Amino acid sequence: MAAFYGCSESKPAFSGIDLTGADYANGFTLPDHNGQTRQLTDFAGKLVVVFFGYTQCPDVCPTSLTELAQAKKLLGPDGDKLQGLFVSVDPERDTPEIMKAYMASFDAGFLALLPTPQALPELAKSYKVYYKKVEGSTPTSYTMDHSAGSYVYDTRGRLRVYHRYGSGAAALAADLKILLAEKS
Repeated sequence: MAAFYGCSESKPAFSGIDLTGADYANGFTLPDHNGQTRQLTDFAGKLVVVFFGYTQCPDVCPTSLTELAQAKKLLGPDGDKLQGLFVSVDPERDTPEIMKAYMASFDAGFLALLPTPQALPELAKSYKVYYKKVEGSTPTSYTMDHSAGSYVYDTRGRLRVYHRYGSGAAALAADLKILLAEKS
């Protein structure tokens, strides 16, 4: 499926990887940390950034969520048009209460989504996300290896861009501004 841009316009030059027309990462039906069932369509009219991780992650997850919060600030008044979604790859430890407190550390408007242990494998596959439990010295001290990138959806809920870990808030904000400037 190709995206069409006006006769005189060229394809946008994203900082991230252009995924326009990709046939994966098409959505979800998951409870959020408040117990409300969410779907991608719930956020129509907003840009949506989806990141997979876990609350006990020592570096990648807090860095990525901090960059997302910074990108929201860089959007200025348009920051309210951005919805951050954090999908847990550690449903054994990431309870709704823990996720709610964790998300508030970054942005009160961001939501955590909590797949069940049974639903996580299929969801991860549909997003091409890798995750694996790495045993620790005790049963509860394990870590999770996982993909580290963010999926960016435009205001119509179409997957458009993938940002690799560490691409930075400015690069993400620049791509979000491109998407906000597009005509539907």
